[in-house]
Amino acid sequence: MKKLLLVWCCCIANALAAPVNINTADAKTIAEALDDVGLKKAEAIVKYRQEHGPFKSPDELEKVAGIGGKTVLKIKADVLINDPTGADTAGPATAPKAK
Repeated sequence: MKKLLLVWCCCIANALAAPVNINTADAKTIAEALDDVGLKKAEAIVKYRQEHGPFKSPDELEKVAGIGGKTVLKIKADVLINDPTGADTAGPATAPKAK
């Protein structure tokens, strides 16, 4: 009975985990938040982001070494690109210049 309760609690904790912003999170946070993404894959995500700039969609994760389409489909729902308010996390927005 205790094992069943422990498994149930773990499932609830995973279901309640918050999505992770792959454009701002560090490797440890990404690894903890995403199923099928360990620390090495998370470090590859951060390295790719540093070398190529912020991700524009979760599908771009397929460009990261070690991450394939099946993994992207599995984690896509937990991947954030923008912050929860919808603002671009790549930096502050700038107003267009007046003519």
